Amino acid sequence: MPWLGVDLGDARVGLAMSDPELSFAHPIGNIAVHGDSFQALDEVLDIVERERVDVVVVGLPLLLDGSEGRHAHKARRWSRNLTVRADALIRSGEWFGAGSPSVLLKDERLTTVAAHRELRGAGIREKGHRPMIDQQSAVLILQSALDDARRKGGQYDG
Repeated sequence: MPWLGVDLGDARVGLAMSDPELSFAHPIGNIAVHGDSFQALDEVLDIVERERVDVVVVGLPLLLDGSEGRHAHKARRWSRNLTVRADALIRSGEWFGAGSPSVLLKDERLTTVAAHRELRGAGIREKGHRPMIDQQSAVLILQSALDDARRKGGQYDG
């Protein structure tokens, strides 16, 4: 079953999906959130259910020194809310998926910088980056988690 990558932003939540073999991540779009990433929870759960996502990897925006600031705390809260909502849907009988997905946090320091670099390398002008940057960051977050899991024999421990 595929994994979903999530890059939380203030304007958009970027999304990426893995292939079923968990080899590579590709962008699947953005969700406009207009300053409140919690607006994306239901849409993310719809994708999880429709695509039968097994694991959701959420970017954890640590500070450069590795400590957690306001944005990291928000990512942790968002992740907990995703789990609570999925569990509530299962209890109510409204969930048709195989079960609640695992929700993992992945250090995302410098993914936006790397995403800009990759988009420039692909020949996309800076003006064209804005609508793509969040989903490209989600690709990098998810690919990093997939690579970690593969190195650890299929196990992921954050």
